[in-house]
Amino acid sequence: MARKRNTATALQRRLRTGVRLLPLLVFAVLCYLQFRTISRFSPTVPCDDDSDTSRHAAMDDLLARLRESVTFLPLRDPRKRRAGEWFISALNDTSEPAGEARNIVLPSAASSGRLLCVRAPPGTDAAYALAWRDALPRGAALRPGLTFVSEMSYDYRNLWHGLSALVPFASWHARSGCRAVPARWALFHHGAAVRTGASAWLASLAEAATGAEMAVETFPDAAADAGVPACFEEAVVFRRQMEGLSRARLLAAFDFMRCKARARCGVAPATTPSPSPAALRVTLVFRDGARAFKDEAAVSRVFAAECARGAGPGGCAVATARAGNLTFCEQVALLSGTDVLVSAHGAQLANMLFMDRGSSVMEFYPLGWRQRAGGGQFVYRWMADRAGMRHEGSWWDPHGDPCPGSPDILSCYKDRKIGIDEAYFARWAARVFAAAKERKARRGGGKAFGEDAADCGCS
Repeated sequence: MARKRNTATALQRRLRTGVRLLPLLVFAVLCYLQFRTISRFSPTVPCDDDSDTSRHAAMDDLLARLRESVTFLPLRDPRKRRAGEWFISALNDTSEPAGEARNIVLPSAASSGRLLCVRAPPGTDAAYALAWRDALPRGAALRPGLTFVSEMSYDYRNLWHGLSALVPFASWHARSGCRAVPARWALFHHGAAVRTGASAWLASLAEAATGAEMAVETFPDAAADAGVPACFEEAVVFRRQMEGLSRARLLAAFDFMRCKARARCGVAPATTPSPSPAALRVTLVFRDGARAFKDEAAVSRVFAAECARGAGPGGCAVATARAGNLTFCEQVALLSGTDVLVSAHGAQLANMLFMDRGSSVMEFYPLGWRQRAGGGQFVYRWMADRAGMRHEGSWWDPHGDPCPGSPDILSCYKDRKIGIDEAYFARWAARVFAAAKERKARRGGGKAFGEDAADCGCS
């Protein structure tokens, strides 16, 4: 019995000792498990340079693979038919911010942070690719800063078409608070790079609007570098011109360009050649060569006579000019001091941009345009509406020399000179002048829209 009691006592002592040691054992197990977890998921510290070398080699290999995986696609996708869809077709354009023309901003989430790269050898179709900045195509030239990329089916040297391409960029630039200044412009026509740039008039307007020289990207064109792509650090692409622009943003864009052009040229909004700020200011802009008036002196007499006849309080002043003889800033100054513009159909009508909102335009054509020119003859009517002007109608010359053997009346008469109908011109001028004077009187002498905006509407 005594032996049994001794055995039980010893067992109890062992149990008590085990219970006292159990917390220490549990703590040791937990520490071991935590150490194993940390060591498994934490990076190891290399003991020598071999691990660094291996890691750098792996990174270089990855970047090399990314470079080799960059795929160039035709800038003009032959599978797309609708204008504007086939240029950089891999990405959708959106109207962002709301009301802006449809555009693509790169890099962006849509491009997975990749840059736009373009390869444009002379005489061949251009191609594009998207690439990460750290893995650009081998030999690519990185173009720093912001690039404005434009695609258009028409000629950038044509004032109307060039202006149509510029408007969305001006609006987007103004919406950025005028902080997004382009370092260069990449111009494309039907998917081919335009290396010759735009007209001097358009370049001057672009420089006034953005505050930077219009430097046109020429792309590598030397024989040795013809296949070298240019990659743009930042780019905004407009491939549909003004499509998507709201009416409010369209008017604001023209106001912005008008204000910036006047500021660049040192032209005050109230500039006027007339003796009184309330006077009606009429400007006849004549052309040389194609679509010139046959008798400019007679046309001038008709409009001067109607101006004097309906002068009334404040008076009326007529000025004449030839657009080809004026610098950009002289055109800005002349049209800033014009309430009614009288001119034949042609590029010089683009200068209506510089008139105050609500000003009037009277347009003239030679025989043939009304019959065969189609909708394109109304481009300056469209521009007047977009810029907030009043297009007061057109006069198509009903007379002209015969075109023997010509099946197309437009090809024969397109660039002929324009005649005169004194009675009609007088009645038309009297009606337009009277309405213009009344509108000007109502607004108290014609303060320009946005005249008080020191920043020209940068928002």
